Amino acid sequence: MRLVLLGAPGSGKGTQADLLKGRYDCAHISTGDILRQNLKDKTEFGIRAENFMNRGELVPDDLIVEMVREKLRESGVADNFLMDGFPRTLPQAEALEVTLLEFGRPLDAVLHLKIEEELLLRRLTNRRSCRSCGKIWNALAMAPGTTTCLACEGELYQRDDDTEPVIRRRLDVYREQTAPLMAWYEKKGLLRSIDAVNSPEDTFKEIQAALAR
Repeated sequence: MRLVLLGAPGSGKGTQADLLKGRYDCAHISTGDILRQNLKDKTEFGIRAENFMNRGELVPDDLIVEMVREKLRESGVADNFLMDGFPRTLPQAEALEVTLLEFGRPLDAVLHLKIEEELLLRRLTNRRSCRSCGKIWNALAMAPGTTTCLACEGELYQRDDDTEPVIRRRLDVYREQTAPLMAWYEKKGLLRSIDAVNSPEDTFKEIQAALAR
């Protein structure tokens, strides 16, 4: 199974990625994880990326794609993988298609977790993170006034990027970048839109049904 998982911030990509990995035993390819590992290992890719980051610039698409290509070269990865949050733009999607054709391993499906923006906003502005273990909780699902982590009793806090103005900007960027991407994959017959408003378990059942079809 070769899949791409797309969705706006707060749509539940992380939860569904974990469920998909467990069900299909696929390699999880996250560009964020790949970038952090290359930075940590001081690879050629990591050094080049760090130069851009130190100047306050975004890491270019071509460098991100090269890191993904390197990951796909690892034994067995190109046969069975889940791309999480990549590609983000049409040029990245086009580059990924060329790469996968070179490997002879085209995509099976692109899963899009769709959810109304106002609900996303409500989810994210009520997200709380634990300073000790890093676990994320939703304040709406906890007793009113809860200020400590239910797992380790560490202090819960709201991250700076979980405030409404920041979230609205992130959603604007996501919408602008992914609109042409969704249309492109739909024309290729790969797009599977999943209603992500329900529980994680019900959403996963919808994903499985979409893949079975």
